[in-house]
Amino acid sequence: MLKLENISFEVHTEDTQKGILKNINLEIEDGFVAITGPNGGGKSTLAKIIAGIYQPTSGRILFDGVDITNMSITERANLGISFAFQQPVRFKGLTVKDLITLASGKKITVSDACTYLSEVGLCARDYIDREVNASLSGGELKRIEIAMINARGTKLSIFDEPEAGIDLWSFNNLIQVFEKMHQKTNGSILIISHQERILNIADKIIVVAGGEVKQYASKDEVLPALLGKTASTCKTLTDKN
Repeated sequence: MLKLENISFEVHTEDTQKGILKNINLEIEDGFVAITGPNGGGKSTLAKIIAGIYQPTSGRILFDGVDITNMSITERANLGISFAFQQPVRFKGLTVKDLITLASGKKITVSDACTYLSEVGLCARDYIDREVNASLSGGELKRIEIAMINARGTKLSIFDEPEAGIDLWSFNNLIQVFEKMHQKTNGSILIISHQERILNIADKIIVVAGGEVKQYASKDEVLPALLGKTASTCKTLTDKN
């Protein structure tokens, strides 16, 4: 279980002090949890604080009862936390098999690597020896990144807007991948997203706005009101035009 206690995060410049997150308190149990809310509300910052990319200004984070607040990204990864960026990193000179092997932390066979690729809807024969460079599309890179996380078998997998910058076909395939992950996961999946189809497969939804948690409940409790507000906003904008 992941527990956040009084987490705040501030950005300081010479002239100003801006609060990005304000006294966040959350208990996230095993399952599929989506974080949503308006742009600039603090969603990605929250995910990066959980992963250890940012350090909170105050508060503490517990993971399976262990205080990880001051741990590095590597230390958190060793405990079983994975983080997938909006824009996956390209590694010139490394093949897809190399990356999956590195992610698994052990020597794996070509057959094992192919299994991980097949689970994310990629034909292993076409990708196993491909170099991870500009020849791969955004959708391909994101599915390879998910294959890496599957190979690691982490307790907590965090995805920051996995739908960003990919085409509809790739997005439809990503939905299928997350549905499979949801069915077989023995830990937690935490996804930041605006997409209704991703929110629809979550067990619970966290709504973050203005640096605060506005709502945290089951999908059935959160989604109807959330979609109603979205539809109302769109109608208002349409009427004005």
